[in-house]
Amino acid sequence: MTTGDEMADLVLDEAGERMDSAVRHTRQQFATVRTGRASPALFERFLVDYYGTELPLQQLASFSVPEAQLLVISPFDKSAIAAIERAIVQADLGINPSNDGSVVRLAFPPLTEERRRELVRMVKQMAEDGRVAVRSARRSGRQEIDQLSKGGDVSEDIAARAEKELDRTTHDHEQLINDALGAKELELLEI
Repeated sequence: MTTGDEMADLVLDEAGERMDSAVRHTRQQFATVRTGRASPALFERFLVDYYGTELPLQQLASFSVPEAQLLVISPFDKSAIAAIERAIVQADLGINPSNDGSVVRLAFPPLTEERRRELVRMVKQMAEDGRVAVRSARRSGRQEIDQLSKGGDVSEDIAARAEKELDRTTHDHEQLINDALGAKELELLEI
């Protein structure tokens, strides 16, 4: 038979996992926002139409960053160059690819001040979405703890302790998102 402490711990663990997932997702979204620097992370979710099949760009090529504002994509199969270039142009990143027959080069132009501010607003919205997901996990956890308490499965003391622990975990995860947001803002505003 499961004790009240164990049941509350299970609810806390599940809520913590959902919060971890929300933080991880928010960080992944931040990585897709273009800064003034070349970064392979920008292409993590890129799909390329390769002989009629949508494949992630990482499966088709390797990446290198020889200079801060230059990204070189080296396809494993040279016949994929046209498909890779087409996917980059269709993504409308504001970057024009060029190739020499064996690699695709992407020169990242410096961002304008207006574009930097726009990107910061976009990143702040992503962070807020992440915090909302963390709070949603807290709300679900609280409801489960309340149901266990009302059903007599856990004592009021255990429920109160679990709610305090849930609030602490929520605060910690929101702080992780805020820290990641601060770092991304600095990266975007750096000239």
